[in-house]
Order: sequence, then structure tokens, then C-alpha cells
Amino acid sequence: MSKGPVVILTALNLEYQAVRQKLVSPQMHRHERGTRFEVGTVKGASCRVALGLTSKGNNSAAVIAERAIQEFSPSAVLFVGVAGALWDATRLGDVVMASHVYAYHGGTSEDDGLKARPRVWEAPHGISQLASHLARLDDWADSNSGHEDAPKVRFGAVAAGEIVQNSRISTEAKWIRQHYNDALAIEMEAAGVAQAGHLNGAPVAIIRGISDRADGTKNSTDDRNWQPQAAANAAAFAIRLAVELVAEEEETTRPRDSRAHSAHLPGRHVNNTAHNSTVGIMAGAVTGSSVHMSTAPQESRPMDLIAALNGFRATLGQHHTEGAIDEDTHREALVDLDSALRSAGENTPDSSKRAAMALKRLRGLVAECPALMAELAPLIAAAGDRA
Repeated sequence: MSKGPVVILTALNLEYQAVRQKLVSPQMHRHERGTRFEVGTVKGASCRVALGLTSKGNNSAAVIAERAIQEFSPSAVLFVGVAGALWDATRLGDVVMASHVYAYHGGTSEDDGLKARPRVWEAPHGISQLASHLARLDDWADSNSGHEDAPKVRFGAVAAGEIVQNSRISTEAKWIRQHYNDALAIEMEAAGVAQAGHLNGAPVAIIRGISDRADGTKNSTDDRNWQPQAAANAAAFAIRLAVELVAEEEETTRPRDSRAHSAHLPGRHVNNTAHNSTVGIMAGAVTGSSVHMSTAPQESRPMDLIAALNGFRATLGQHHTEGAIDEDTHREALVDLDSALRSAGENTPDSSKRAAMALKRLRGLVAECPALMAELAPLIAAAGDRA
């Protein structure tokens, strides 16, 4: 079964190199419109990463993220790099993982001033939970960090705008303090990547190393010294997160028979030592209180993918009716489901790949519903096996 890599995007070459040095034998992959990615494997792991450079700004980041998602159908998109801290509580070198992203420049100008109208994207629950777990383990940072205090991971809002913020007293700084005082970091690309992920049903995580305090010291000697370290810290946490995401995906999509393989080993038996109990089990032979498992292979019927997809449509509708997913998510999910159904019914060389891509987009849309995610996993596996 073909699985898409984790896509990691950066805005600066410094950030790109911090990620690239953690990959084994990255190979160039050229998009038909000229965008170049490098695809490699994380050292010491099976995790594949497609690495791309977006350049600065939300608009550019959104376009490149869209291309990466369409090209690789990734399990997740991670945007990795440096950012400025908005408050002194966040130390230089620490890593901020966005719980949500503000596109803070949205607003309306009225007679009594500028009123905020932000767009907001929340991080997928599953990725946030995994990232919090890794932060608690606190073993992700490179050992050669070069600084006495090990970096920490902080979770909170990231503000993404269209200007370089380098003042604590400017009009823009006061505006941010008034309307977005919960934001830990400020930068210029997260909103574009988050929007691309939202439109394509791809889970997105924003991971930023703090290199300055957005207070007038940007481009100072201290900033230039911290920028490589902040980029390295963000890359280290992002790579650890990518490896764990892939491991979880492999566990989820692994056939049930292989998970229980140890229960079917030749000669393996179960001893019933409990008293006054009844055990119901299929076995090859029963001798005394020992149950000997049959090792004869059982025939497995191939999944009727179209029937299974139609069954998933009914489940999706039930979740919508019960309020587990909102109207917009339900509508977009149906678009991807219809696309998967059309592709599954075709008999062309790339039809299975297109069906799998549509289902992976759908998976991103329903990431907040564990029941739907569990039902989707074997469908994605079935579509991939047909490729």
C-alpha cells in the first residue's frame, strides 16, 4: 500500500537546511509548474518527508502548500521555522506549537476605529494531543543545543500577518496587544498554510522556534545568533512529531490479523485456569483444560469498496444529524466522498490513487471524530491496495 509522506514546509533557506540535515539521501521531486521538493527518509526511521521552500508571506505559503498537498497526498503538513515572541514569558530558543492560527490583518475600518475580523484555524485534535505527549516526554531536543537551558515546547495561538513586526510600541503592536493578547508568537506564513490545509482536508501543524522578541532587536547580533538555534529546535521537534505521526498511521492501517498474529503461532495454546467460568472460542482441538489454536489459513474476502463507501456515507450523515460535524464540514466531506466513489468505479491506471487521495482529504476533514476516522482507515487501505 502506498502512503503519502509527511510534508514539511519552510519559508527560509536556514529553516530548510535545519530540516534537510535530518533526512537520508533526499531526492529532488519537481512539480509540473516548476516547484521543487526534496523527498527523503528520517534518519533511523521509516518516516518519509517531502520538504519544500515557500518563501516569505502567507500568499506564497498557501500556493506551495496547495501544490504539496495535491502532489503528495500527505498524512500531515508541518510548517516549520522561526518566529518572534510577543511576550517575555516565551524564551528565545523555545518552540511554539500553534493551538490555533489568527490571520490578524482581517478587519473593518469604521468611524470609531479599526475593528478586528480575523480568520482562525484550529490545530487538529489528534496532532495536538500527540505533540503534547511528546512535549511531556521532553526528549526531542538535539543534545548539542549549545545552550545551558534545554528548549521547551509551548502551546498557544500564533498570529500570522502580512508585515514584519519589530516593535513593541508601534500602532500595529498596540493593535495586536488589544485584540490578540493570547498569541505567543507572530510570523507571516501560518495563515496561508492553514487555509490550504483546510480547503484540502489535510491536517496542518505550525511549529515555530523563537528567534527574537519582535521588539526592535530583529536583525541584531543577538537575533542572528539565535536564529539558527531556533530553527534547529523547531526542526528537531517537527521531525520527532512526523516520525510519531507516521508510526500511528501505520498502526491504524495495519490489518487486524497482523496485530493479533502472535495469538496464531504454531503450538500456541490458552490454558483455562479460571473456575466457574465459560469460555467461547473457535479452536482446532481441546485437550483437558488446554485449547489448541488452529493454524489453518482463513480465506479473506476482498472489500467491496463502493459498497463500503456508500455505507460510510450513511454513517457520515448520521454524525451530521447528531451534530458531531457541522454543515460546512459535512458538505465538503460529501464532495470528497463522491470523488472517491467516482474513482473507485473507474478502471483506469490512476483511478485507485485518486480514490485514495480523496479519502485522505476526507480523513483530514473528519479528524475530530474518532469513530469516522476508525471507519475510514480500512477504506483508505483498501483503495491503496487496489493501486
